Amino acid sequence: MTTAVQEGLDALPGSAPEGAEELFAPLESGGAGGLNLGEVMRVALDSLAANKTRSALTMLGVIIGVASVVALLALGNGAQATITQQIQGMGSNLIVVFPGTMNRGPGSEAAAQNLDMRDLQAIQDLGLPLAGIAPQFGDTADIVAPAADKFASVVGTVPSYFSMLDLTADSGSLFDDGDNRAGSAVAVLGANLARDLFGSGEAVGQTVRISNQAVRIIGVLAPQGGTSSGSTDEQAFAPISFVQGQLFGARTPDGNSYRVGAMILSAQNARDINAIEDRIAVLLRERHHLKADASQDDFTVMSQASLLGALSTITSLLTAFLGAIAGISLVVGGIGIMNIMLVSVTERTREIGLRKAVGARGGDILLQFVVEAVVISLMGGLIGLGFGALIAMLVTLSGILTTSVSAGSIVLALGFSTAVGLFFGIYPASRAAGLDPIDALRYE
Repeated sequence: MTTAVQEGLDALPGSAPEGAEELFAPLESGGAGGLNLGEVMRVALDSLAANKTRSALTMLGVIIGVASVVALLALGNGAQATITQQIQGMGSNLIVVFPGTMNRGPGSEAAAQNLDMRDLQAIQDLGLPLAGIAPQFGDTADIVAPAADKFASVVGTVPSYFSMLDLTADSGSLFDDGDNRAGSAVAVLGANLARDLFGSGEAVGQTVRISNQAVRIIGVLAPQGGTSSGSTDEQAFAPISFVQGQLFGARTPDGNSYRVGAMILSAQNARDINAIEDRIAVLLRERHHLKADASQDDFTVMSQASLLGALSTITSLLTAFLGAIAGISLVVGGIGIMNIMLVSVTERTREIGLRKAVGARGGDILLQFVVEAVVISLMGGLIGLGFGALIAMLVTLSGILTTSVSAGSIVLALGFSTAVGLFFGIYPASRAAGLDPIDALRYE
């Protein structure tokens, strides 16, 4: 009887026959198994491909953000490189004196624009160790040629200006001291300006009209490079006496002299630059009856190195500011990713429940949705990178500015877009991983 009962118990369901351990080994709950990353990527791409329109619209914010960051940083880098090239091309050991000051803050009174030719003469009388000094005064005007016209900068200066900035004539000649003393109505054109006005024809000997004054072209400068309005290739140069007296009316309020827009000085030795700057500053404070502590300065004395550093700082700050503004669109794109991923979690609730029911862990579900969010942002980043580089290339081809897409801007844009996808994808992924499998399977 005991034997029969024992045999019946052994035959009940759930009773393991002899050798069952070898046939049906128990599942290990604490094993190191998990999803294959390649499989996760495949599933993520399949999920995105199943909703192409929605995925494309989700990527759009990231595409615009990355394209904006890359394009604006390229423009900023190009502007900084152009400014650096132009200042370095002015020559070495240069000092610039111009009206106004760069040290006044918002709300302060504007400095009087009162540098004039008498200040220039006073500086010359100091006997400083200078290789040359050249005043400048100019404005923009419409230059009308027989077959074309161009709105450009007209700079009045003296012959030493050309030697100080290493400018030479490609055709014709430069004006001389005699032209300046006589106030001759002659001009020398930059290479690009000459081409815009006369095409492939000969500019030398032609007559143009500037501010209703007939001006004879006596020379064209050799190309210096650069396409901005501040480039010498885009400017016209005339004797300063003619520009001050006849073109733009630069006489001082007392009628005894002419205003000066800037003075360019070349030091004989770079070691003397600081001393020369200090001596000129003291002289101008005395002449303008200003305080010795520089608090009332209505002028600025700046060396080439200082000017380059100041302008580089300004362009760097501007580039960073523009990049930060463009980065806001990336954040907006990240919010769009989070929104779509939350919708995806809701749509795939039963799928999540089924996966959990067959053994998927919360970490597997989390990884799946995080990868999908990162794939969206990374693909959008790559497309945006292409658009940003295209915009920068078109700007360069237009001749407005030579842009520069740096490796740093590429890494920054792609890294930030990926980080945005990761950050905004974690919350939807966490919601998916935290779903109860029973409730998920019951979800309609």
